[in-house]
Amino acid sequence: QVQLVESGGGLVQPGGSLRLSCAASGSSINSINTMGWYRQAPGKPRELVAGITSGGSTRYADSVKGRFTISRDNAKRTVYLQMNSLKPEDTAVYYCNADVNTYLRRNLPALGQGTQVTVSS
Repeated sequence: QVQLVESGGGLVQPGGSLRLSCAASGSSINSINTMGWYRQAPGKPRELVAGITSGGSTRYADSVKGRFTISRDNAKRTVYLQMNSLKPEDTAVYYCNADVNTYLRRNLPALGQGTQVTVSS
């Protein structure tokens, strides 16, 4: 079993900052490939926000480039999303995802339960 647990969401004013964290756990985890963050706003499809490989290569949605920074701590099996200069359109449920290699299976997709981010004055 692989679990992803997110934290750090909440209510913030426009222009503010939040830092999301997501920790992977499970005794069967051997290694973790790409980790990332998706988001879904009401009435909209889920979209990729940012991703990071095990080697540290990153990619971002155009809408967050220059404002959001993704990072990871491989020893802690944790991925972070630093969100600065937040806008109301960043309001969404943010989901952590990971591509996990277990001792029985490679490339097992895992998804967190989601954390709400609301940007409003």
